[in-house]
Amino acid sequence: MAVRDTGAEQLIKDTAKQIFFAEGKRNATTQDIADAAGVTRTLVNYYFRSKDILFKQVFDEAMLDMRNKFDAVLAADLPFRKKLEGFIDMFYAEVTAFPYKESFMITEINSHDFDIDKKEISPALRIFIKDIQLEMEKGTIKKMRPANFMLNLFSLLAYPLITRPLFKKLFELSDIEFERLLHDRKKMILEMLLC
Repeated sequence: MAVRDTGAEQLIKDTAKQIFFAEGKRNATTQDIADAAGVTRTLVNYYFRSKDILFKQVFDEAMLDMRNKFDAVLAADLPFRKKLEGFIDMFYAEVTAFPYKESFMITEINSHDFDIDKKEISPALRIFIKDIQLEMEKGTIKKMRPANFMLNLFSLLAYPLITRPLFKKLFELSDIEFERLLHDRKKMILEMLLC
């Protein structure tokens, strides 16, 4: 029995991730991925059998990676404001590395092709929700359901990313100018969320 070359398999996944998340080519073919990875399409099909299987694996790994990064920040033993700043920094660092990741993830989450396993809420998120409730009791956050606080946070972070092409064109922004705009948003987001 042949031994699988996990280095080639990882190269294909990393290349697919780059194409989907960094270049925004959601409709890339297995041939596009093979060419970018410097391998044959046959090798891509050997490891993943189809583009859908490769999509699913890249998506699942991206979801797990995102959850792990979020959990590390949300469970950190820091004052709430510092934790929130760290979360925003981590979110935008991911966006800088993979500008189309959010769009790809949202598209896949909303499609019928990918089911998100129903898992229990992460312990780190439970901690963060308790932090939110405590901050509301202190008066540093306006009282609301913690889920609404999280919706507000993610909306303020993700919406500009999802609409990036529109706003770049509308305001004639280069990639660098758009990144500066995102950087300036951190202070505004904190001011909007905290009293």
